[in-house]
Amino acid sequence: MTKTLFLEETYLRDAQAKVFAVTDEGGIILDETIFYATGGGQPGDSGTLSWGGGKIDIATAVKGDGGTIILVPAEPNAMPSVGATVTQTLNWERRHRHMRVHTALHLLSVVIPLPVTGGSIGSDKGRLDFDMPEAPDDKAALEETLNKLIDCDFEVTSEWITEEELAANPQLVKTMSVKPPKGAGHVRLVRIGEGENTADLQPCGGTHVRFTSEIGRVRLGKIEKKGKQNRRVYLHLDA
Repeated sequence: MTKTLFLEETYLRDAQAKVFAVTDEGGIILDETIFYATGGGQPGDSGTLSWGGGKIDIATAVKGDGGTIILVPAEPNAMPSVGATVTQTLNWERRHRHMRVHTALHLLSVVIPLPVTGGSIGSDKGRLDFDMPEAPDDKAALEETLNKLIDCDFEVTSEWITEEELAANPQLVKTMSVKPPKGAGHVRLVRIGEGENTADLQPCGGTHVRFTSEIGRVRLGKIEKKGKQNRRVYLHLDA
């Protein structure tokens, strides 16, 4: 199993690790990593690995078997040997933009309090699909409310609960298409706000900004009809 440093230390831009294995396809597995692995609509991180006498670009990271995370090189190149110590460095600007978009989408699910049927995160925009038979009447009002929530500068934190606690509080799960993974015995929650001023609380394994003010101003894009019951709402970072 790869230790997922990105869950508890989201702002680590580089870190050392040891090469645990190299896959037959040329993927690299470290004993611990700051690279987020593709999942939950969020892309895997990109960056570099370097070691004495070598360096390789990493295009993305994906989940492997047994709780491992596989770093996928951008192109064939000399590989570090198993057991070698390497320095992993993120493409930080790209990762931070994913964090901004992801946190903004959590707040979008507050502004539009309907079941979420899908979603996707990019470096400039993201989208959520809602179980929404009719399009909203006033998109400008939704955008204004969303930006007001961002301006509240809520702190964003994570915590863990047991699977039994989640089962007893099914309202925490907003996504219909992606369910929290089961079998580990515990589930990670992401909280925006604190105490009575909690704006959002839901299961999530992605990366987020520390404070909502880091998101910056956002705008809502087009709202597309996707089937009889679904509407797709796009969100864009202004800068």
